[in-house]
Amino acid sequence: MFRGKKYKKVAEAFDRNKAYGLSEAIEILKKSEVKFDQTVEVHFNLGVDPKHSDQVVRGTVVLPHGTGRQVRVLVFCKDNNIEVAKNAGADYAGGADLVQKIQEGWLEFDSVVATPDMMGTIGRLGRVLGPKGLMPNPKAGTVTMDLGKAVKEAKAGKIEYRLDKTNIIHCPIGKASFGAEKLEENFKALLGAIVKAKPAAAKRQYIR
Repeated sequence: MFRGKKYKKVAEAFDRNKAYGLSEAIEILKKSEVKFDQTVEVHFNLGVDPKHSDQVVRGTVVLPHGTGRQVRVLVFCKDNNIEVAKNAGADYAGGADLVQKIQEGWLEFDSVVATPDMMGTIGRLGRVLGPKGLMPNPKAGTVTMDLGKAVKEAKAGKIEYRLDKTNIIHCPIGKASFGAEKLEENFKALLGAIVKAKPAAAKRQYIR
């Protein structure tokens, strides 16, 4: 397989057979030379069985320094709650009008929040929002009457972590430009949340 010079340079900066500490890993990341601000991701391989409902790992965490991206928040709500959502910082707020707009192909948003009374209306969007991880969910705190809190957390860098079918959690922890200290603090916040979410039924080594 053909590899470019930049790829080879980064690949030579570390030993694939060695386990690096967090600070060392971040220093290696900084040696990658690209013309854009890279997103730094973390991938956890967990010793659980996602086929069993009592071993599913899923939750949310607000990263201390955010993700480094501007989050466009859409809120499904009615009446006075539309003004509440917009005052909290929501980019879009509404009901059936937004549902129709999304059904027509509009997807210019990054996070979705809904009040409980809107779930019946937006249920038809499951096939569109579900695969993108945007469908509001009570467990993720995105189905709530506290729109102010939900919108502010989304804007501040709240992310959702969830186990995939291969026992892995994939999450961004910021941008390369954050620097070591901020990336470390974001990583520790995410790690702490995942450790806290360990299922009682998990008997094997949890983080592998």
